Amino acid sequence: MTKAIATQIQSLFNNDAELVEFANANSSWQQKIAEAVISPQSSCLIFPHTVETLSAIVKQAGQQQWQILPCGNGSKLDWGGLAKEVELVVSIQKLNRIIEHAVGDLTVTVEAGVKLADLQAALQPTGQFLPIDPAFSERATIGGIVATGDTGSWRQRYGGIRDMVLGLSFVRADGKIAKAGGRVVKNVAGYDLMKLLTGSYGTLGIITQITFRTYPLPEASGTIVLTGEAEAVAKATQTLRNSSLTPTAADLLSASVIEELAIGKECGLLVRFQTISESVRKQLAQLEAIARQLDLRISFYQDKDETDLWQRLPQIIRLPSNDMAIICKIGVVPSAAVGMLQELTKITASRSLGMIHTGSGIGILQFNSEDRNGIEEMRSRCAGAAAPLCQQHHGFLTILTAPKSIKQQLDPWGYTGNALEMMRTIKQKFDSQNILSPGRFVGGI
Repeated sequence: MTKAIATQIQSLFNNDAELVEFANANSSWQQKIAEAVISPQSSCLIFPHTVETLSAIVKQAGQQQWQILPCGNGSKLDWGGLAKEVELVVSIQKLNRIIEHAVGDLTVTVEAGVKLADLQAALQPTGQFLPIDPAFSERATIGGIVATGDTGSWRQRYGGIRDMVLGLSFVRADGKIAKAGGRVVKNVAGYDLMKLLTGSYGTLGIITQITFRTYPLPEASGTIVLTGEAEAVAKATQTLRNSSLTPTAADLLSASVIEELAIGKECGLLVRFQTISESVRKQLAQLEAIARQLDLRISFYQDKDETDLWQRLPQIIRLPSNDMAIICKIGVVPSAAVGMLQELTKITASRSLGMIHTGSGIGILQFNSEDRNGIEEMRSRCAGAAAPLCQQHHGFLTILTAPKSIKQQLDPWGYTGNALEMMRTIKQKFDSQNILSPGRFVGGI
């Protein structure tokens, strides 16, 4: 079956796409696909060179009932549920042009295969940047970031992906190219499909082009780290949230993360200010005064030390410590973040790492096992204790990355809300044949 599909695809798109069968793919792609698909051996990997070719491939897939798993560089391909039988893994990494940068309008339009790191490098000479700091930022593509709705610490100041996308184009399940939004900041044309496509994991369409709002690079930057007893850290966090201070990032970190960063041995609050120099200095001083009243330990970071700190944090919390790690996205009520972080990390004792963004209550929790005998214990603690704890406090826990055996035993999304039927209706409207990312989204959508 795989060879038959490969032969048919090659005969149709030989000059406009690169295709390789799973058995002949390089080891990196084989590993990524194997972790994301239930039966990867039946898959072909294809790299279309143009949007028109991608459109034709999707149309052909619909006619032949081939199921598609869209991706960029595959850095988040194993997030969410395991995809069901997939004939085509379609990577848009060859669609990597920066279409337009309207410097005066603070907007940029790019193809979905552009890497975030390359886009930031292109924006930097103009004094602008895109305030997105997702997982694997050096190799993640813009399309993959939008499709997974992945943001990091900058969400505190700039909001999530949905707040930055002004417009996008995508290939529908029938192969037709559709557009939503536009290329200007004040745009009210049409339905707000950008928000619907963002975070849909490729189940509603394959994103091909995105327009973002950009921001001026800040003049100065400074970071303060407060560590100490959980109660004092909670008070500092609440005071910060109720104040007029405007941090670009404010993250609560478990004691295990603080220890990995070599800052201390208790839980901590990591706060970054980025604006004009005088404002950075004054805001750091104000937060320092609050910390001293609460008897918290204080550390300051600037220049290279600050850059290194913010580079190390995602490496510690976002990268699996080993191939048995379980990495979850969590959401809690912001006012209860410190207590929840303490409880969640206690569930797995010393074998966990946790971070929560104070403004949104969204964070990352990593469970670790020292050997394969501990995987079942981690699964039990994740599904049996951590997820219910989040839900009891009006939050959620979603498994992003885990051993394949774990994802085959439980629902990675753990969704308990009442919108599942609506989601299925939307899926039916956009992809009635269920050919796009089958099984990857909530409820097996």
